[in-house]
Amino acid sequence: MTTLSPDPALKLILGSGSPRRLELLAQIGVTPHAIRPPDIDEDPAKAEVPRDYVNRIAREKAAAVQIAEDELVLCADTTVALGRRIMGKPADAAEAAAFLQKLSGRRHKVITAMAVKRGDRIWQKDVQSTVAMKRLSVAEIDWYLATGDWQGKAGGYAIQGPASAFIPWINGSFHAVMGLPLPETVGLLTAAGYPLMKGTP
Repeated sequence: MTTLSPDPALKLILGSGSPRRLELLAQIGVTPHAIRPPDIDEDPAKAEVPRDYVNRIAREKAAAVQIAEDELVLCADTTVALGRRIMGKPADAAEAAAFLQKLSGRRHKVITAMAVKRGDRIWQKDVQSTVAMKRLSVAEIDWYLATGDWQGKAGGYAIQGPASAFIPWINGSFHAVMGLPLPETVGLLTAAGYPLMKGTP
């Protein structure tokens, strides 16, 4: 991966409306100059596998965001994969319940892909994590649906919310399951020339 020299004048645009990604960036001292969520078609292509899907969507999101010469944009996409099945954001509570019933008592993968665009160049990376969900009772599913926390969440749940009570085990990146793996994000931003950790000696 080619790395450009840091440019202190560069402004970071976050191409995502996710409050979780904003919170995760804040953990590494990064505050975006602006937030510009792109509006793209996120439907999977026919026979598209989960890893190819999230990488394509992250890349298309980055390509869709208009940026100035002194800006770069960070976009990401997260999906839950049960085998080759892509489990995106549920349309309603019934679909969220169906997702949770399928994930109940099983391991699944959560894949987050990031894309950073500066000028006409895009840097990209994905992170896969394996997550175990305990066997859920009907009462537990109903309780979680009532919290409303499933809305807008891939696979119908968020690991950092009430559903954390359902996750006994994870192999991979907790931050990636939330929606933005921090070490890999730092690597992409650094490669694109964004000045990070300016206060370090």
